[in-house]
Amino acid sequence: MVRTGPDDVRAGRRPARRAPAGVGRGARLVAGLVLYAASIALLVHPQLGSMPWDVLGQGVARVSGWTFGTATVVISLVVLVCWVPLRQRPGVGTVANVLVIGALVDPFLALAALLPEPLPLAVRGAMVVLGIALNAVATALYVGARLGPGPRDGLMTGLVARTGGPVRLVRSVIEVAVVAAGWALGGTVGLGTLAYALAIGPLVHVLLPRLTVPADG
Repeated sequence: MVRTGPDDVRAGRRPARRAPAGVGRGARLVAGLVLYAASIALLVHPQLGSMPWDVLGQGVARVSGWTFGTATVVISLVVLVCWVPLRQRPGVGTVANVLVIGALVDPFLALAALLPEPLPLAVRGAMVVLGIALNAVATALYVGARLGPGPRDGLMTGLVARTGGPVRLVRSVIEVAVVAAGWALGGTVGLGTLAYALAIGPLVHVLLPRLTVPADG
């Protein structure tokens, strides 16, 4: 609540109004998801190895003939079906995760395709580094909005709750299985995949507390 001070009353000034808390959280969520889609393009385009779930998305797109964005949406929906036996409940952020990232990743990839080819290895490496850093910021923003986990995050937390296994182990098992399946279908695995796996945890660990909306906000 904004209080009116005596100086404001005497001067005839109206107290400033704060934006509703939900608006700020929604803005963080959307910003995070847009940046997440951009980070996917930065990691996929150089063909030095993609994020684990994107390796699967590439493989599914390859064998199905779908666009990468369509494959990403279909995989997300399949993962959401897996939430049912785990008794996970989606939130606004969960639905937005599927729709926003699915809608934007193909346009971002199309923009990346406008870059001159072949790109020097140094430029491709820089794109991977930038993609990993941007993905960490994006993850901290959309998770920190507290509007519901993404499909893949919810799968992980649901399995942790049901199995009692440690988060690190459950996440590792999921991502190894996803990478293996994606690689078998023709997805790109490389140094970028390894770099992402090693860097994303520590980066999000540092950024998440700084970009999370307070519980009362």
